[in-house]
Amino acid sequence: MANTPQSKKRARQSETRYAVNKARRSRIRTYLRKVEEALASGDQAAAAAALKLAQPELARGVTKGVLHKNTVGRKMSRLSSRVKALGATATA
Repeated sequence: MANTPQSKKRARQSETRYAVNKARRSRIRTYLRKVEEALASGDQAAAAAALKLAQPELARGVTKGVLHKNTVGRKMSRLSSRVKALGATATA
């Protein structure tokens, strides 16, 4: 347990940061789920729109330190290639 005033303050800050980061992570997961659902439905326009909304949230996760830059880059790349492939199969 924290004893000094500084360690008590750090514990409070840690709790606050944890709550904020948890909410942000949850929000990002929701946007990713919407993209996945649009991909599963086979609607390329909806998937593209959902991805367009998800990309700024993912980027914000990087700037706020919730996610690693390479993780977000990988997720964006894989999702955008899946959306693009969905469009190729729909037109072919």
